[in-house]
Amino acid sequence: MPGTPSPSSAIHSMPTITTPRLDLIPLTPAFLEASLAGDRAAAERLLGLSVPTDWFGEQALMNYRLPELRRDPDLQPWLLRAIGLRDEGVMAGHIGFHTAPDPEYLQDLAPCGVEFGYTVYPAYRRQGIATEAAAALMAWAHAEHRVSRFVLSIQPGNAPSLRLAAHFGFRRIGSHVDEEDGPEDIFELVWPES
Repeated sequence: MPGTPSPSSAIHSMPTITTPRLDLIPLTPAFLEASLAGDRAAAERLLGLSVPTDWFGEQALMNYRLPELRRDPDLQPWLLRAIGLRDEGVMAGHIGFHTAPDPEYLQDLAPCGVEFGYTVYPAYRRQGIATEAAAALMAWAHAEHRVSRFVLSIQPGNAPSLRLAAHFGFRRIGSHVDEEDGPEDIFELVWPES
């Protein structure tokens, strides 16, 4: 069930979010440090999963998130999580919120909301992994923290992410130019109350 801590979460500093196929495991400072050092054995030991080469190419992301977690450990449950394929024992990508809920930059577009992003590595695409992980992450934020507004920023040509947004019923609420990614459309989902 999405949002349920995994029995193996004791080896991690924060509860793992589980789905039928996936474990969304917080990427701790120790894991990021080992990854930045190129120490695959240590990274895999800390994560409890095989870590593909794709991850080690994301140095800029690691260098961005590590200082944030050092400054504010309370951000850990909100930021990067490995998308672990449980049966295969492998990190298939990562997902996470950009901030804790209600950041200043979303005040005008989606007050009290939170933006998230994800990457599924090429070998694991077209298997519904991003959809399953996104559903679980949003369900966790809603169930545990009463977050009801979610934001995605998507480049206009990113057809898989546009399909994911449409699947969940995200609606376009604006656009901007990202310093790294260029033009992006901004989408919002208001989580249905039960």
